[in-house]
Amino acid sequence: MKQILFASLFLFTLTTAVGQTSTETTIDEKFQELITNSNNFKGYKVVDTDQLTTLQQLTSNRIAELKEEIAASKEAFKAQKVKIADLEAELEEIQGQLQTVTAQKDEIAVLGMSVSKSAYNTTMWSIIGVLVLALVLFVVRFKKSHTHTLEARKNLAELEKEFDAYRVKSLEKEQRLGRLLQDEKNKQLKMAK
Repeated sequence: MKQILFASLFLFTLTTAVGQTSTETTIDEKFQELITNSNNFKGYKVVDTDQLTTLQQLTSNRIAELKEEIAASKEAFKAQKVKIADLEAELEEIQGQLQTVTAQKDEIAVLGMSVSKSAYNTTMWSIIGVLVLALVLFVVRFKKSHTHTLEARKNLAELEKEFDAYRVKSLEKEQRLGRLLQDEKNKQLKMAK
């Protein structure tokens, strides 16, 4: 922005200097012409009043033009200063909006609270990590319990088989003892008769 301002001021100054050179050259030429065309009278130069009046008018016109150019330059400079101030204010406002938008972009609304994305990501990954760890522990415990359950069922099946075998033996023994007892009772009855 400052480069554009300096470039425009440089061009304006250059244009003004070129315009001044051509007019000043004309004024200088008119003075030279006036001096050259003047007559000498007793060591004094006699100057034509018409030429002198023309030169005065030319000089006055040039001075008026220069004053107008200076006033226009001052007005342009003031306008550029105001425009620069406006642009700087607009730039500050845009930068403020950019910071606000960036801050909003970096935040997430969770349960009605604004949380930065980094804190949100950290919290969410921590929760996911804890849940994965809990799942792994649950799976390991489940497998361990399942192994114990299978082993207990196997042992129970073996015990049931042993118990059935024991019951069968016990029943046979009871029947045999029952027969022996009956035989002894029968013998006692026979002997008592």
